[in-house]
Amino acid sequence: MFAEPFRIGRRRALQGAAALLVVLGLLVWWLAPFGETSPSGSITFSTGVKSGVYERYGELLKDDLAHDLPQMSIGLQTSQGSQENIARVATGESDFTIATADAVATYMKEGKPGADRLRGCARLYDDYVQLVTARSSDIRSVADLRGKKVGVGQGKSGVRLVADQILTAARIDPAHDITPVSAGIDTMPNRLETGDLDAFFWSGGLPTSVVQKLSERFDIRLVPLDSALISRLHATGQTASRYYRSAEMPADAYRKAQQGTAVPTVAVANLLITTDRTDAELTERFTRTVIGSRDRIGDEVHPAQLVDLRTAIYTDPLQLHEGAKRYYQSAKP
Repeated sequence: MFAEPFRIGRRRALQGAAALLVVLGLLVWWLAPFGETSPSGSITFSTGVKSGVYERYGELLKDDLAHDLPQMSIGLQTSQGSQENIARVATGESDFTIATADAVATYMKEGKPGADRLRGCARLYDDYVQLVTARSSDIRSVADLRGKKVGVGQGKSGVRLVADQILTAARIDPAHDITPVSAGIDTMPNRLETGDLDAFFWSGGLPTSVVQKLSERFDIRLVPLDSALISRLHATGQTASRYYRSAEMPADAYRKAQQGTAVPTVAVANLLITTDRTDAELTERFTRTVIGSRDRIGDEVHPAQLVDLRTAIYTDPLQLHEGAKRYYQSAKP
């Protein structure tokens, strides 16, 4: 006598379960972007010299990209810096990278391979030129570098480009009036500490961790790059020079080194770049992740906190990639 009620109850339970599955399916469909599929395949992101801001930024960004682009394999390539990064992307060796605007403009002006295919995704944060010397040194200005042994960055780095520009503006021949040392931020701090260098140039976000650590174990000073020097930089008429602006390293950037004093310097914007070969949907998703990861990455790489949706669209001298344009059109400031 219990068979019929049992069959009815079981049928109702099955109907209820089926209805629940339909509701869940509709909910997933509603929450997921209509018609959007996750790009698949593999991409390469060219970062920078070991221990530099670009490398650490790339490592952290890779984690966010793996979450947002689960079907995409992301590879990282270290490099000497901006100039090598641009060449890699322009020629198809890498898909995305970060590079300074002055280096991009120079590459384009010189008409190097693939220059016309370069596109911008976002303006990120500014690099600050840091001329570092020992506190006991007699180097008080760029002019005092004459006859000194100076770290000028690696040959394909953005550091080398801006160091040569600054030295020339100060009427110092980078090849003959100093002993130029081609080295990266991974070795220059130790070489200054041991006396193998009298000073070194670095261009990076504030603070750069290896410079911070150097300041905590060794007395250093940041040599000011004043407005008169920047005026001479602009007066050279070089393609790169229009992307340099006067800035200050805040007093708390390197507390021990600066001892409560802001230091005048030169700043230049960093750009996230790709080429017109890169798929629009992939570029849109990549740009979205870069902007969306600002706060999480900024907890470890302070410059990332300065990425701003309101200014990210200004990628001069590069035309904005169509995929990045789609992202900015859909995003809310």
